[in-house]
Amino acid sequence: MAYRRSALLLPAVIAACSVLGGVFGPSLTSSASAASSEDDIKASVNGFTKVYALVEKHYADPLPPDKAIYKGAIPGMLRTLDPHSSFFDPREFQLLREDQRGHYYGVGMTIGPSRKGNGRTICISPFPGSPAAKAGIRPGDEILAVNDKPTDNLSMTEIADMLKGPRGTTVKVSIGRDGHDTPLIFTLTRDEIPRKSVHEAFWLKPGIAYVDIAAFSETTSRELEENLKKLGEENIKGLVLDLRDNPGGLLNEGVAVASRFLRKGQLVVSHRGRASAEKPYTARTGNGNYDYPIVVLVNRYSASAAEIVAGALQDHDRAWILGENTFGKGLVQTVFNLAENTGLALTTARYYTPSGRLIQRDYSNISFYDYYFRKDGQKNNPLDAKSTDSGRTVYGGNGITPDEKFEEPKLDRFQATVRRRYVIFNFVAHYLGNRQTKLPNGWEPDTAIMEELHKFMLDKNIRFTEAEFAQHQDWLKRELKREMYTSAFGLDEARRLTIETDPEVARAIEAMPKARALLETAKRVVAQRVGKQ
Repeated sequence: MAYRRSALLLPAVIAACSVLGGVFGPSLTSSASAASSEDDIKASVNGFTKVYALVEKHYADPLPPDKAIYKGAIPGMLRTLDPHSSFFDPREFQLLREDQRGHYYGVGMTIGPSRKGNGRTICISPFPGSPAAKAGIRPGDEILAVNDKPTDNLSMTEIADMLKGPRGTTVKVSIGRDGHDTPLIFTLTRDEIPRKSVHEAFWLKPGIAYVDIAAFSETTSRELEENLKKLGEENIKGLVLDLRDNPGGLLNEGVAVASRFLRKGQLVVSHRGRASAEKPYTARTGNGNYDYPIVVLVNRYSASAAEIVAGALQDHDRAWILGENTFGKGLVQTVFNLAENTGLALTTARYYTPSGRLIQRDYSNISFYDYYFRKDGQKNNPLDAKSTDSGRTVYGGNGITPDEKFEEPKLDRFQATVRRRYVIFNFVAHYLGNRQTKLPNGWEPDTAIMEELHKFMLDKNIRFTEAEFAQHQDWLKRELKREMYTSAFGLDEARRLTIETDPEVARAIEAMPKARALLETAKRVVAQRVGKQ
């Protein structure tokens, strides 16, 4: 689906976007077994020190200590434990904190590799209201130089770091754009760039609201509250809560979001580990007596805190879950601050949904690559069968299984070629290169622009038949309209257009009566159960 995160990047995002369970200190005991364990640790450390000394002395090339330790020894050790324990070097740790805080300082645009395959770095999209957007930088613009330093031999990481800086400072960016023979020069004043985790809520139809939670940062529950208040929650007759492609984030924020839709005191999640007693998290505030039906959208890249929310609402029969099996990340990471601005996200516990099921997939007999790209084909664990509040059977061991399956329609050869070659993105950058980006409200692709798209595809040697081009007119127009909206009206408007034409969202609206029936049945069953006590 357009304008959602790239599926190729999401596994790495899930690995880094850990579920944080607070900082737990190690427990110290005085016993013979502890002493024996300490002797084993000392022996292992001495063995590593000897190996490192030999490598440092005799390796063919000079050995940078940070590469040997930060990129080699520590990650190598963690890879023997589980797929989610991670070490963060200073830059990675800084980026993790930026994700958690929900803001950073810079010019405000997503950058990536050129869609033309020329090795350059481009603007994928400027953030709405950012310095980059206000200055007129567009999707597809090539970043040729930053502060007069050419970017040809720089990585995207290096370019991103150059664009960031203290609030109020300036940065000069040289841009290459289709239709312009000479670079365009922009002098941008850096500012605080909010990274909203909750995109603006809006009405899909009268009474049916839509909210998309992209991740769980320090501001997520507050953003959700603000959006519901802005809509007027008393007017909501049904809610579509979109958790697709949500890689997780902060445990406490996931608990707070789930709490917002449950009754005060209901269990949201619990976790327990070798060095920590079981800790339950309950709904502290409750739903304020707003019992509208909820349909939650999930897919294979909904992970971690997103699964906590989906699992809690499913176990309490509070929401109808629609989509694919979620990722299956039920490991809790505690982040330890280390020396030299580095950090360690160490798995310290496993979390369990209110019914007691473990969502974590088994990773013991597959590679981490297969684990992240879900090539294991794992099924639900029949030995981990639990019951929801109304008595429905749910299973652990393979993420959250939706109440109703939905898979995005597969692309045919023509559509896959257009997507893989970034035809629409490149065409819009070319078409608008020497034109104004202003479009009238309600703009639709006309015959003239479709003829230009046809010519562009031929010029770029895109293989297709005339029959295929004619057959996919409607699809091409939808893709073209979304990309044009990104340049003309901004990412938020393009995202909204995408949602309004999303077949899974349409299915969610159709499923709202099922969510209502589920909610009413659960209330009745729980009331009968209480009456018999």
